[in-house]
Amino acid sequence: MALEMRDRCERCETAALPHDAPARICSYECTFCVPCGEAMRDICPNCGGELVARPRRATVA
Repeated sequence: MALEMRDRCERCETAALPHDAPARICSYECTFCVPCGEAMRDICPNCGGELVARPRRATVA
């Protein structure tokens, strides 16, 4: 199963998050921009889980 690469921060809704942009996700793939993740102390407000750096997807040539 592939990781869902969401393109919007679930908190501020204004930060565009292209697949190669840094972002924070929890184990349920809730997605936040780095500033929002830091403001929430890397705790997901939806599930209480840890927010970690979202892996970047390699560009297919």
